[in-house]
Amino acid sequence: MQRKQSYTQRISDAELERKLEASGALLIRGMKACGKTASAKQFANSLVAFDQDDQVALLMQTAPQRLLLGDTPRLIDEWQEYPKIWNYVRHEVDNRNETAQFILTGSANPEESVKMHSGAGRFTILDMRTMSWQELGYSSGKIRMSDLFESKNIDIYDEATDLELIVERIIKGGFPSLINKSLRQSAEINRAYIDLLAEVDMSRVSDVKRNPDKIRKLLRSLARNSATMADISSLESDIKDRDRAEISRPTIYDYLETLERMMVIENQPVWNTHIRSSAMLRKSPKRHFSDVSLAVAALGISKESLLKDIKFTGFLFESLAVHNLRVYAQANDAKVYHYYDSSGLEVDAIVQKYSGEWCAFEIKLGVGQIDDAAKNLLKFASVLDEQYVNTAKSLNIITGTGVSYTRSDGVNVISLSSLGY
Repeated sequence: MQRKQSYTQRISDAELERKLEASGALLIRGMKACGKTASAKQFANSLVAFDQDDQVALLMQTAPQRLLLGDTPRLIDEWQEYPKIWNYVRHEVDNRNETAQFILTGSANPEESVKMHSGAGRFTILDMRTMSWQELGYSSGKIRMSDLFESKNIDIYDEATDLELIVERIIKGGFPSLINKSLRQSAEINRAYIDLLAEVDMSRVSDVKRNPDKIRKLLRSLARNSATMADISSLESDIKDRDRAEISRPTIYDYLETLERMMVIENQPVWNTHIRSSAMLRKSPKRHFSDVSLAVAALGISKESLLKDIKFTGFLFESLAVHNLRVYAQANDAKVYHYYDSSGLEVDAIVQKYSGEWCAFEIKLGVGQIDDAAKNLLKFASVLDEQYVNTAKSLNIITGTGVSYTRSDGVNVISLSSLGY
């Protein structure tokens, strides 16, 4: 399909086209400004914007079916503003009995109290994220996720990235609108994203007034705990100790639920598997902002501060790498998990296909920890119960500043600037 000018192609475009052709309606989910509408417009032949068109409110009360009239595929942008449209779309898909009729995009999931009938058999779903390094042109994509699932060795690729440049990319993030912005401009826009989230969006999404100051404190705590398994009590204590503020657990639960509905945070679930050791598997997810730049914006920290605090920057780099893995994994019909057991054995990311095939990844900002990371991966592989768990397709270490190659023990070392889908 011909793409419109000035559009930067997304990895998810192929999935979008495939799912649209398979169903009557496609739902595209993703955080605000991640590029949902721009991608949908490449395939749509008509559009109604529920958050901009003044006629929508009137038509929803008088003749909602008229909102569905137009050349197909018809894009219904920010559909969650009037979630009742879901059922009208569902019925219209049944009546037309044709594929590629509607594309719905939304930057928040409706509350559970909204009555919507299942779209099973009528809708397909596409999750969109901000741009990966390969989409942004930061990665050559020479080392493909699909090849890692085929257990291929890696030739040496000298595509190391300077630490200072990695930090700049963490600050800038992956929002499509920032591609041509300077680092300073990007940082200011990302801080404005956090401000609007705290002052407007968190209250607007549910028509419930929320305290902007407490939202900011929770966002700062989430940022400080990026790529960790911090639970509610840890967040509560962190806010009390660091921000000298009190915030109740019910409030934290409410705010976290809303942030998840808005897809501002995307937690990394634990990998549930069988092991031969006596250790118990932990169940806590790892916490991540959906774009790592928002963690930096929430804390208001500078490039110089991140360069001085390499340990914390390492956590942010892990969050960045997990974001990239999610984009590449989705293109390979896979999801991203993490492993942690009661013995303290931890693996940063497990990418598993629906078929059960999987690859493991340790994530290290620099090259100084590669030997330890390789030993950890090999130990992890040894504790799995092969009677129930397939052997890993590959064991991998993602680095920021190093080159890419396969070690003598079979563990791949992969620079993030070489990794793709």
